[in-house]
Amino acid sequence: MTPENSPFEASSCQNYESLHQTQQPHKSSAPRNRTLTCSPQELESLSQCLISLNTLVNVEAIAGKIIHQDLFEAATYLPEAFVDLLILDPPYNLSKNYNGHVFRQKDRAQYEDWFREMITAIQPILKPTATVYVCADWKTSMAIAPILDSHFHVRNRITWEREKGRGAKTNWKNNTEDIWFCTCSEQYTFNVEAVKVKRKVIAPYRSKSGTPKDWNEEKMGNFRLTHPSNIWTDISVPFWSMPENTDHPTQKPEKLMAKLILASSNPGNMVFDPFLGSGTSAVVAQKLHRQFSGVDFNQEYCCWAIKRLQQAQTNETIQGYTNGVFWERNSLNHQLAQRHTPTD
Repeated sequence: MTPENSPFEASSCQNYESLHQTQQPHKSSAPRNRTLTCSPQELESLSQCLISLNTLVNVEAIAGKIIHQDLFEAATYLPEAFVDLLILDPPYNLSKNYNGHVFRQKDRAQYEDWFREMITAIQPILKPTATVYVCADWKTSMAIAPILDSHFHVRNRITWEREKGRGAKTNWKNNTEDIWFCTCSEQYTFNVEAVKVKRKVIAPYRSKSGTPKDWNEEKMGNFRLTHPSNIWTDISVPFWSMPENTDHPTQKPEKLMAKLILASSNPGNMVFDPFLGSGTSAVVAQKLHRQFSGVDFNQEYCCWAIKRLQQAQTNETIQGYTNGVFWERNSLNHQLAQRHTPTD
């Protein structure tokens, strides 16, 4: 990306060495704080696993790899039509500090120009049957919706509850975000059975014969698998006691990514994330046996992603997803019981 169209301030051009020297030392963590970090030694070692592109590459060269590079630069070297599922979580049009790389809020027209240019740059990497999910807050959604509609088939807008959020004295508390569901054509993957949510039955109706009507009697209670809607209230934002948590300011939950990946890809498909951040999409893709690749300009974030991928090789747990089923909030005891229930 050239200085003219970069969404970040000039300080974003600093390399890892200079950035690391200016960072404040990490404060000691509470004993139960499981936030993932990397020591200077780990950063030096893990950075050797990263790649950057300077020539056209094939899919094999980037599958399972983290690309540490500016997206606009990397996009010129990526193969065409190799992505089955694109998960796009760009900087929202808000002022935000990404580990020393500062994004300043822009007027709407400027942000639209940048977003449109970014979509144009990455659209060639999509298969004709690809699905695209785009994350946004409510205000950013107003800017990007017409652009998405001009490039893709916009099929829905998911709104999910973040729980977290500051209160306001003169407005409603902002604690939701959007995910735009788009496809490149009328032919696309949607595995509805893979993303049903298991909920406790409040009114257990029975048929005339006395059998459960659209629900199941289980040892832990009465439950129903419900069709997924475009309102998600069962997502928990990562926090300090969760092992998936990092210090990335806009990290998405693994459970959220799992819903997108299971719904809109199949095992072995390629999941690509142009704004990879701390690597949640790649980690979940690996846990769910998809191929993955992604790009991020921040070296420390990329190293966090590598460390998380290494940990996921021996731990495929996804919070809120047990035995192939998504569970509603506050159901941990039921999930634990389910994990220890023998299956035939």
